[in-house]
Amino acid sequence: VGRAEIMDAPLPGGLGGTYGGNALSCAAALAVIDTYEQDNLLARGEQLGEHLRAGLLRLKDRYACIGDVRGTGFMLAMELTKNDAARSPDADLNQKVIDQARIGGLLVIKCGVYRNVLRFLAPLVTTEQQIDEALSILDAALARVLKSS
Repeated sequence: VGRAEIMDAPLPGGLGGTYGGNALSCAAALAVIDTYEQDNLLARGEQLGEHLRAGLLRLKDRYACIGDVRGTGFMLAMELTKNDAARSPDADLNQKVIDQARIGGLLVIKCGVYRNVLRFLAPLVTTEQQIDEALSILDAALARVLKSS
C-alpha cells in the first residue's frame, strides 16, 4: 500500500520479490539488525557454538565412528564414518543415531552428500544447559547404536 506516484514509478520488471523495497519489510529487517546488535547475538552464537563444539569433540574422543566435527559459530556438523582405513561415510549408522536421538527427545537432521553427517543448528535462545542435555542424549544414542551393532 502506497501513494500511486511512488508505486507506479518502477518500470516493468524493476521490482522483484514480495518484500523487495516494501517499507514494512525494511522496517522489520532493521529491527532484526538492531536486536542482533543490542543483544550481542553474534557473540552469543559464537559462545554457544564453542560450547557445543567442545561437547562434540569430547564425543569424538570417545567414539571412533565420529570422523569429523566442523562448522561455524552455532551451526555445526558431526560426520559419522565406518572404522575402515578409508573412513568411509556411514549413512546407516547416521540414521540409527538420528532415530535413537529422537527417541531420547533430541531432533537432529542428516545432511552431506553421503547423508552421513548430523547437523546442529539451534536458536540463539538455547541455553548451555540445553546444549549439555542434547549432548547427553546424543552420547546415549551413540552408545545404544554401537552396542547393538
